[in-house]
Amino acid sequence: MPLLLTFGDSNTHGTPPMADRETYARFGPTVRWPGVARQHLGPAWELVEEGLPGRTAQFDDPGMDGLMNGHPALRQALQSHGPIDVLTIMLGTNDVKTRFGASPETIMGGIAGLLDLASSAEMQTRHGGFRVLLICPPPVVEVGVLAADFWGGAAKARALPPLYQALAQSRGVGFLDAGDVIAVSALDGVHFEADAHEALGAAVAAAVGKLIA
Repeated sequence: MPLLLTFGDSNTHGTPPMADRETYARFGPTVRWPGVARQHLGPAWELVEEGLPGRTAQFDDPGMDGLMNGHPALRQALQSHGPIDVLTIMLGTNDVKTRFGASPETIMGGIAGLLDLASSAEMQTRHGGFRVLLICPPPVVEVGVLAADFWGGAAKARALPPLYQALAQSRGVGFLDAGDVIAVSALDGVHFEADAHEALGAAVAAAVGKLIA
């Protein structure tokens, strides 16, 4: 059975839009976009969800136990699961947080490190070869309870799609601009409503289908 591994942050985890910081919630498996993608791909597919709220492409976040760097986490995920057939990577939202002071180019560089790890001979050989789909997250909006964390981040996020697309082309991987398909919730400016998960899952499935055709 082909296996899809989805690697990302809270929007891969399925965190609903937040009205406060104290409530933990998660959409159900048939609502989250990875589950929707699997449904569209068909019953022959297996799914492994590796979404961690707060995860970055490259930074150890001092505000979240310093354990959010996606690079070691991706290595662990690729060593824990498989063999996989397709890996999706959707990160960068948390990298635009004010406390990292990262430029769009620096954020893109962190994504490059993840793609290089996934494309390495070690990982490709381990899994017998797999395809990668890079997903650029939709840009954040500075509203709601998370606005202070993402102060100045909206402009950086809007600059990411062409950088991600060019990077994907340079690495020979698939690319999907989620901002062409969905937008973040107006409640917190970061997370996705249920209907956005549905739309994104369908779009990811279509992109995966093209990768393996």
